Amino acid sequence: MSAYLGVDLAWGLGTATRRPNETGLAALDTDGRVLDAGWARGVDDVTDWIAQHLGPRTLIGVDASLVVTNPTGIREAERQVGQRYGRWKVAANPTNLASAASAGARLLDRLTALGVGYVSDTAAMRERRGPEVFECYPYTTLVGVEELGYDDERPRYKRLDTSIPAATARARRAVAFDDLVRRLRETPLDPPLHLDAHPLTAALRDPSVLHGPTHKHREDLLDGVLCAWTAAFWDRHGDERVQILGGDPSLPSDPLDEAGRTPVVVTPARGSQRRPRG
Repeated sequence: MSAYLGVDLAWGLGTATRRPNETGLAALDTDGRVLDAGWARGVDDVTDWIAQHLGPRTLIGVDASLVVTNPTGIREAERQVGQRYGRWKVAANPTNLASAASAGARLLDRLTALGVGYVSDTAAMRERRGPEVFECYPYTTLVGVEELGYDDERPRYKRLDTSIPAATARARRAVAFDDLVRRLRETPLDPPLHLDAHPLTAALRDPSVLHGPTHKHREDLLDGVLCAWTAAFWDRHGDERVQILGGDPSLPSDPLDEAGRTPVVVTPARGSQRRPRG
């Protein structure tokens, strides 16, 4: 059983001839130690991994669109990501009911069948009487947690910068990844995060390679850790340091789904990333 689980879900479902991309997975205890970590392919295998780690109050952060009710365009929560975090060059990929990348909704169905609830506000998260799942986005965690020091722009540890030569972009991406891992290992965080507690996440401190698939493999694992730590961060700080995008009743929102669930994204936030009051 684990207190916090993180799932960097591959959004595509795969095909009869092509397996889904890897999903990065991580489990943390209440002291921030990584208890388990690894990868899975496909919603069924991800669900099985989660089921093995569920406890009576497990909180699961998933980087994928879980509740989608808009027929076309972009979800309001995704729009608000760009509005609040765009200065840091953070935006969310748009999803709607016509999107082919629907693994998040499929995973939510699987978890619901296991008795895992979906939580979209801090009060319900704090009062949970069973395992709950929510949607998060690692980039907003990295720029929303001031201690990590990304005051001007998100770290470019994922996609290549297409404005510069590919070789240069790969080298810079590797530097950004290694710097991010260093910050996560050395910055005093509340709640804490101990990457060195598990051999797979401890190996993230090894220097990055430029090979694209190898980098993506490591990136998926790191994002799984960030999703789990976002769950711990929300549990620790609540609304004081986290905002619920898409859940503000004074702003436009998407319809509830058939189960009465609200499409939201839970994001750590600095004061400057929040909507001004009044």
